Amino acid sequence: QVQLVESGGGLVQPGGSLRLSCAASANIFSINFMGWYRQAPGKERELVAKIQRRGSTNYADSVKGRFTISRDNAVNTVYLQMNSLKPEDTAIYYCNVFSFNGINYWGKGTLVTVSL
Repeated sequence: QVQLVESGGGLVQPGGSLRLSCAASANIFSINFMGWYRQAPGKERELVAKIQRRGSTNYADSVKGRFTISRDNAVNTVYLQMNSLKPEDTAIYYCNVFSFNGINYWGKGTLVTVSL
C-alpha cells in the first residue's frame, strides 16, 4: 500500500523556521515530481514548491527566497525548509508525489501555524 508520511509541522512565531519532511513508500513506481501544496482556511489548495527527479524546482512567488525544497531520491523523501515564516503561511501542508506512470499521490497533511 502506498504511503506518504509527513512530519515537521507545528506552531512557530513569525520570523521562525520549520522543516517539513515527507517519506514515500518504496512501492511507488519511479517518482518524477515531489512537492508540497498548502491549503489555508477558506482558500483553495495551492502549490508551494515542487522538485523534479533531476533537481529542477518551482516555487510559488509568495515563498521564493524563504522556502527551499530538496529531495533524497535514495530514500524517496522530500523536504521543505521554511524560513522567515509569516502568519499568512499558516495552512495545512500536503505532500504530493507524481510518478512516471502518471499516478498522483497525496499525504494526509501536516498543520503549520505561524502565530505569536
